[in-house]
Amino acid sequence: MSSTTAVQSPVGGAKRIFTEIGLLALSAVLFALSFPNVLNVWGLFPLAFICLVPLFIVVHTAGWGRIFVYGIAFGYACYALFNYWLSTFHPLAIVIVPVIYAAYFLVLVPLMKLADSLFPRWGFLLQSGLWMGYEYLRTLGFLGYPYGNLGYSQYLFRPFIQISSVFGFWFVSLMVVLPSAFLGNALKNGLSGFKPYIKKNKLFIYIYAAVFIAVLIFGFTTPSNFDDSPQIKLGFVQHNADSWKGGTRQFESNKNKLIELSGKALEEDPGIEMMIWSETCFVPGIDWHTRYRNDPVRYRMVKDLTDFFATQDIPYVIGNDDGQLEPNEDGELVRVDYNAVLLYDKELKQTYRKTHLVPFSENFPYEKQLPWLYEEFKKREFHWWKKGTEYTVFEAAGIKFSTPICFEDVFGYLSRIYVNNGAQIIVNLTNDSWSGSVPAEMQHMAMGVFRAVENRRTMVRGTNAGITCTIEPDGEITAMIAPFEENYMINTVPVYEETTTLYTRWGDWFAVLNLVVTLTVLAAGIVVSLVRIINRRRAK
Repeated sequence: MSSTTAVQSPVGGAKRIFTEIGLLALSAVLFALSFPNVLNVWGLFPLAFICLVPLFIVVHTAGWGRIFVYGIAFGYACYALFNYWLSTFHPLAIVIVPVIYAAYFLVLVPLMKLADSLFPRWGFLLQSGLWMGYEYLRTLGFLGYPYGNLGYSQYLFRPFIQISSVFGFWFVSLMVVLPSAFLGNALKNGLSGFKPYIKKNKLFIYIYAAVFIAVLIFGFTTPSNFDDSPQIKLGFVQHNADSWKGGTRQFESNKNKLIELSGKALEEDPGIEMMIWSETCFVPGIDWHTRYRNDPVRYRMVKDLTDFFATQDIPYVIGNDDGQLEPNEDGELVRVDYNAVLLYDKELKQTYRKTHLVPFSENFPYEKQLPWLYEEFKKREFHWWKKGTEYTVFEAAGIKFSTPICFEDVFGYLSRIYVNNGAQIIVNLTNDSWSGSVPAEMQHMAMGVFRAVENRRTMVRGTNAGITCTIEPDGEITAMIAPFEENYMINTVPVYEETTTLYTRWGDWFAVLNLVVTLTVLAAGIVVSLVRIINRRRAK
């Protein structure tokens, strides 16, 4: 009998490890499929409610000796699949980003294991809180990157996401992760323990169902007809070109396309009240080359463009490189560049300079600490910008609006600052063409849907290759130009400002509250457990 056990034990151990690895892989695949992906560019959002079940089963079954390795493996696989398109940006990106998330999950997965150990019956609630706390924390600081936060997968489930106007998107994310945590706990002992566990925890099921129904009722009763609101007719130009590629000849071509498509839109509908172009749609700095005419070729292009704006009867919102002379640390005047949005109404009226820069590609403050990486990025001619400091509210065509640039719209705090400063519409200017990926563009747009719902403001997106669209205050996508298509679009959108939401007033209050409560309960559980261990030892 002992020899048989000796032979079977390693085999059984290997089988368990392979099963656990398979479950982690399945969870990573389901996670990626929940969002816009290569198989379905709109994403399969119902999968999000169960995508982490295999992960939570592994959290329950794996020993402490493997749980740290599993955390690293899941974090890397999950984001390598979800963010596969980063490899187009730079081969290092598809390594660096998943490695960062492998480090996050190196901490998160063991903490979820600890929650399971401390609270065998109700640990899944704490695990859900830990997941949402992790989602919140990874939106902060230099490495802030909200892509892949589970709630964003629900952007098409409009009745469900209306609650974001109260709690931000965070409550949606919590409601999505709870079923996975619960079912993972129910299946920790296999199918044989599933029914008894469900019977034992009917109360949670009833409460979750009641809350889910309440969320839907809130969603269905939220105003979704904005016909009585003031309206504005906007034109959008999608010139389908990566503005940074091709040099002077490409810049000239882009300029001509932008002017040509704008003309076609105005010819079709002279009632357009404002024209929206995209992020860095025209690269040579208009203000710079107008003041410092040291490049005759670029100055000529700039003058062609400013002469065009001077003939127009409507304002134009455009993305541009804004070069300025500013003193450096030694007091010498040097050129610095901002990723900017310019408002032209006959002439330059207002400028917004991007305040939240993309880590690595737009901002890299670690030249001294990581010189080898700095040099690698430098070789790739990344466009590093100086950070803007003002949250500009533009005024044109009778409305007030603000213009988060590119991935600034994935951060809820920015849009609420704009709205609190008086913005009636959020106008996002983006360049996602470098990805060469429709799912990448759709993942970005999905987050914009939540900015509209959170603040009950219209969100419009002007992009160079997708996703150019209009989103109403209830998250409905009302018009869209096909991705990677050279075209223009005309659409009338509501200027709705009858509501100031709780999220607009209080921001990420629910995420902060969840983090405080979750960490407090976890700490209390650790203290109680330690006290019990000490008392047992004393009793002996």
